[in-house]
Amino acid sequence: MAPQLQTDARIIVALDVPTAEAALALVDQLDRRYCRLKVGKELFVSAGPDLVRQLVAAGWDLFLDLKFHDIPNTVAAACRVAADLGVWMTNVHALGGPRMLQAAREAIDQSGHRLQLIAVTILTSMGGDELAAIGLPPDPLAAVERLARLSAASGLDGVVCSPQEAAPLRAALGSAPLLVTPGIRPAWAAKGDQTRITTPAQALADGASYLVIGRPITAAADPAAALARIVDELNTPMESP
Repeated sequence: MAPQLQTDARIIVALDVPTAEAALALVDQLDRRYCRLKVGKELFVSAGPDLVRQLVAAGWDLFLDLKFHDIPNTVAAACRVAADLGVWMTNVHALGGPRMLQAAREAIDQSGHRLQLIAVTILTSMGGDELAAIGLPPDPLAAVERLARLSAASGLDGVVCSPQEAAPLRAALGSAPLLVTPGIRPAWAAKGDQTRITTPAQALADGASYLVIGRPITAAADPAAALARIVDELNTPMESP
C-alpha cells in the first residue's frame, strides 16, 4: 500500500552512488511525491552537470550538495552556475565567512532562477575531539549556532545542521530559517559514520525542515519500501515520553 502523503516531500534522498547509471536505477524506484533528491561530490564528479540537468528536467527537486568554500568571487560564480542548472537548493560552507556568504547570496539573487541557498555549519561526522583538533571549541552546538546566526545575517535561507541541534536552533533563530538535517537514521537502520543522529520523526518534531536520508533508503533491498516505511512513520503521531 502506498503511504499517505502528509509530509510535503520533506525527505531528501542522498544519491551517494558512484555512477549516473546507478543513480538513475535508484531514482526509477522512487516517487517524487514522497521525496526530493541530493547529488553530492562523488556523483557530481562522476556524472557531472548532465545528470543534474536530466533529473531537473524529469521534474525532481534537486539539492546540489557541493559545499562551496573558496574566495568570494569563485563561490559566487559557482552559485550562478548552480542557478543556471535549475536546482532547487545548493549550499556553501559558513566557515567561508561573511563576504563569501554575501557574494553567494548576491549571485543567486542576480540569476534568473531563485533557489534555496543554505550553509553548512559543522559536519555531522565531527564530534568534540575533532573540533578541538582543528582549533575550534569542542562544543558542536555553540559553533553551529554562531555559524547559523552568521548565515542568517548574510541573507541565506537556512543551514545544514545535525538533527540534535534542530531544537536549540529553532529556539534561537525562530521559524524562518530552513534547517536541513543529515544524520537521520530510522530506529531500524544502521548508524553508519554519523555521530550526531536521530530518527526522522524526532528530527521533524525538533524543528527540522528537511531530512537528508541516504543509506537507510539507498542501501535497502527495496528502496521504495524503505522510503514508504519512513513516510508512514512520519505520518504516525509520536508517543509522549
